[in-house]
Amino acid sequence: MYIVANRIPVAVDWQDEFENRFRQRVGQIDQQAGFVSMQILKPVSEGAPYVVFTTWQDEAAFEAWIHSEDFKLSHQNPLPKEAFTGRPMIEKHQVVISTRG
Repeated sequence: MYIVANRIPVAVDWQDEFENRFRQRVGQIDQQAGFVSMQILKPVSEGAPYVVFTTWQDEAAFEAWIHSEDFKLSHQNPLPKEAFTGRPMIEKHQVVISTRG
């Protein structure tokens, strides 16, 4: 498994709009080959970023998605710069150990 964590610092006044952008596209990414799951984590600590986790079967599946028309569509109308309190940071990880309760 391959997990991408996108940490996005969103200004408080823009949080609802940020979340609505994802709600409007629910189910779209599910159609991508190799897609496993997505979680949008809302910060509960002041100043912490949103975290968007996407899980893929492998790195190739993620790379195919970021070069897809769906990716372009999902990023074609970005929020204005003032919606963010800093720059997003993307982390890419390979799963080494996984457990489920």
